[in-house]
This record gives sequence, structure tokens and C-alpha cells, in this order.
Amino acid sequence: MSKIPAWFVHLYTASGGIFALLAVISISNSEFAQAMVWLMICFFIDGTDGLLARRFRVKEVLPGMDGKNIDYITDFITYAFVPAYFVFQSNLVNSSLRLPLAGYIILISAFYYGRSNMVSQKGQFTGFPVLWNLVVFYTYFIFEAGPIFNTVFILFFGILHFLPIQVSYPSNNLKKNPLPFIVGTAMLIVFIGTLLIYPASYLLFKLIALAAFAYFIYLTIYYTWFSR
Repeated sequence: MSKIPAWFVHLYTASGGIFALLAVISISNSEFAQAMVWLMICFFIDGTDGLLARRFRVKEVLPGMDGKNIDYITDFITYAFVPAYFVFQSNLVNSSLRLPLAGYIILISAFYYGRSNMVSQKGQFTGFPVLWNLVVFYTYFIFEAGPIFNTVFILFFGILHFLPIQVSYPSNNLKKNPLPFIVGTAMLIVFIGTLLIYPASYLLFKLIALAAFAYFIYLTIYYTWFSR
């Protein structure tokens, strides 16, 4: 009987691919806020499936199934491919740069997943992880600064993939420090609220999103240069 919940955990992880498909359909229909809602659901699934896997001892109960491989597949789709398609279909950047930047996101992400030290000995991500859904969210729904800024922002975060910085991995360090996970969860709620009222905007939502952005920048500085 212990195998049943373990299989459901794998199914839960894989369901991120279904929501990614819904996001692609929404982007194709120029429903960009709806597409980002689906991607935020994927984000929630990815942030909680590891907790469920440990709770139900999935690796021990189903030794023939590797949940990490399922996770990597869905993560690449939801965090790289769909955001790249978002960039290609939206007006985030100039039309002549849409395809090059979408390709840039996919290639950079593929190389990042090829790293053997993607998670460091400190338990954090080495370099900026593949979270292009968040990059797209901030550029399109929070900053709204124009195509030149967006282009620089995308290029900058691509470079951060390969710098020796330590970026917070909240779900991996929940027992050691639950605060980043709590902030991340609150941030996700605010993100969804921002998307549900779009194209209207609520200043408080934007301020909270910016505060969360600043908090995770602080964590990156702390884990990179000050954490023992």
C-alpha cells in the first residue's frame, strides 16, 4: 500500500508538464497573465513535490523510479522552454531579438542542467538557477520598463547562471532555515494576486514583490560571501 502514495507523488511532479502545456496554449492566445498563473502553479508543484517525496519515502518505496529525472524534465519545460516561448510571443523585447533571446534562454538553461555542481555543498544553488518564469514575471508584470531594459535583464540573468554565487534553495533547506520557504510561499500568493487583477495593478502587490526580490538578493550575498 505504501507504493500508492509514492506513485501519486511522481504523478504530482509530472503534472507540472500539463500546466506548462496550458501555459503554452494561453501564450498562443496572447493571454499572458493566464499563462503566468499556470506557470506559478508549476512553481508551487516544484516547491512542494520534494517535501512529499521525503514524507512518503518515494526513493525507498519505488527504487526503480528516479523522481529527479521526472523533476528535471518538467522543470526544463516550465522554467526554460515556456518562458522562452513567452519572450518570443510577447512584446517584452524588440521583434528582431525575440527569437535570439528565446534561444539564449533555452541554450543557457540546457548547459546549466548539465552542471555536476548545480547544488553546492552548502545546499544552495550554484549560480542563478533556471527560474526564467520569475525573470519573465518581473519584467512583464512588475518592472514594465521597456524592451531595452528587458533585454539587458534577460542577458544579465543568463550570465548569472555561471557565476560562483550561492542562490537560496528554500525547499532544500527547510529544516535548517524555514524563512526563505515562507517568504517564497507568500511571494507566490502575491504573484498570483497580481496576475488575477491584471491589467489593473495594486501598488502594495508590487512593493511586496520588490521586497521579496531584494530579500533573495540579500540571501545570495549572504550565502556567497558570509555563510559558513
